[in-house]
Amino acid sequence: MPNDIKLRIFCTGVGGQGTLLATRLLGEAAMAAGFMAQVSETHGMAQRGGVVESTLVLGALSSPIISLGEADILIGFEVLETFRSLNRCHANTLVVTNIGVNVPYTVATGQTTYPPVAEMLNILQDSVGRLIGLNANDLALQAGSALAVNMVLLGALLSTGRLPFEPEILVKVVQTHTPSKHLTTNLQAFNLGREAAMTLTAAPIHK
Repeated sequence: MPNDIKLRIFCTGVGGQGTLLATRLLGEAAMAAGFMAQVSETHGMAQRGGVVESTLVLGALSSPIISLGEADILIGFEVLETFRSLNRCHANTLVVTNIGVNVPYTVATGQTTYPPVAEMLNILQDSVGRLIGLNANDLALQAGSALAVNMVLLGALLSTGRLPFEPEILVKVVQTHTPSKHLTTNLQAFNLGREAAMTLTAAPIHK
């Protein structure tokens, strides 16, 4: 039975990256596959580039809240926010992260500096079960829109085989919820993310 599974997915990013939309699409795909699904959202100062967090839990779980050390999958839309959410992970967590940088206001104004990306990725790699890092910012632009980062990451996640439903279900949901004028770009971004993640067997970090 589908709901014998318990799966906790934690998503984090900054405003404007489509974090919440990606979470909702995953939730709809899960429900279409027959799973019980709960989605929760935490908005920061999203319109000013603040942190946005959302969760999706599947199966017989009583709450959408994902506490420290409970996330089975972490999807990071911005590498620093991924790193800041490391405490949500456990030793077997799958982390799919954008390694592209969105410079925070405090860095842009010289109040602080951005941590070295390579160091953050090394710590993540040593702390979780599997890390997939790809530059979703670049791949989204390659697909035709900087706003398609969420599609790149959904495609990368799908390639891991960790979602407990058929890939076609998520593809169908993406097609259904994408306005026709953005469909080609979104599907291209989705496929670029899938292909990039599939190459990471030989090279852990796709730059």
